[in-house]
Amino acid sequence: MTTGTPPFDAWLAAANNSHRRLAGVVAPLTAEQVAEPSYASEWSIAQVLAHLGSGAEIFTLFLHAGIRGEPAPGVDEFAPVWEHWNAKMPKDKVADALVADGAFLEQLDALDEQERRSWRLSMFGADQELSDLLRLRLGEHALHTWDVVVTRDMGATVAHDAVELLIDTLDQLVPRVGKPTEQPLRVQITTHDPTRRFLLNANGEGANLQMLEDPARPEGEKALQMPAEAFIRLIYGRLDPLHTPMLQSNDVDIDGLRQIFSVSDPYTPGGPSCDFASPPVTSRAVLPPVRSSSIPG
Repeated sequence: MTTGTPPFDAWLAAANNSHRRLAGVVAPLTAEQVAEPSYASEWSIAQVLAHLGSGAEIFTLFLHAGIRGEPAPGVDEFAPVWEHWNAKMPKDKVADALVADGAFLEQLDALDEQERRSWRLSMFGADQELSDLLRLRLGEHALHTWDVVVTRDMGATVAHDAVELLIDTLDQLVPRVGKPTEQPLRVQITTHDPTRRFLLNANGEGANLQMLEDPARPEGEKALQMPAEAFIRLIYGRLDPLHTPMLQSNDVDIDGLRQIFSVSDPYTPGGPSCDFASPPVTSRAVLPPVRSSSIPG
C-alpha cells in the first residue's frame, strides 16, 4: 500500500496540536492532581511531563547538532538534563515541560526551507532527516499525552492527526519493540480511520510488520480488524482490555499480542526516571474481558 511520505509541515502541525492538547489538560490541574498516577502506573502525571520536558531539551540538542553538522549527543549530554528535571517539584515539572516543549517547536518552526531540507543527523543507527526527528518526537509525545488525557477521560484516544501519520511508521517500529514468541505467529491486520492492511509475523527471533497492497486473505489465516488508533496503542503497549474498542477477530489471541508489545517507548538507551525512555506501561484499572467479535471465514 503506497501512502507517500508526509511533508515536514504535517509532522510539525501534529506536534503543535499534541502540545496544545496536553497543555489544555494539565494547565488546570492542582499540585495534588499532578502527583496522581498517569496511565503508566509507575509514573505520576508530573513525571510524564518531566519525561516530555527533558525529551524536549534532548531533542533540541539533536536539532542543534543536525543544524551545525555535529555528531549526535549521547548519554554524557543527556545526564545533566535528566538530573535537572528529576530535581524539580511536581508542579514545576508540569509548567516547565510545557515551556520546554513549546520552545522546541518554535525553533523547528523558525527554520527556513533550506535549513529544513539540508538537516541531517546520524542517530538510532540511521541517517535521519528533519521529518524523521519529528516522527520520533511525535510518537512519544502523542502517546504520553494520551497517558495523561485518559486519566481524566476514560474514552480518550490518541489524536487523529497523529494517528494518520504514525500508522505508516509502525513497520519500522515493530522490529524494535516486538518480543520473541515461543510459537510462530502470523496475523493479517486491517485497520480503519485510516484504512491500512498489515501482515504481522512473530517467532523466536522477534517480530516484524509488513504493509500489504493486496486485500486478499489466504483461507484460514488469522485476521484482526481494528481502529488504526487502537493498533498504534497495541504496538506502544497501551491496549489493555479496559481501553480496547470493539474488534473483529478470526482466531487471534489478543492477550498474546499484548504480550509481544508489552513495552512503551522504543527510541532510547535507558536511564533514570525522567530520561529519554519510558517505563513499561501497566494499567491501574481492573480489567474486564476483551470485547470482540468474529470475522467470518
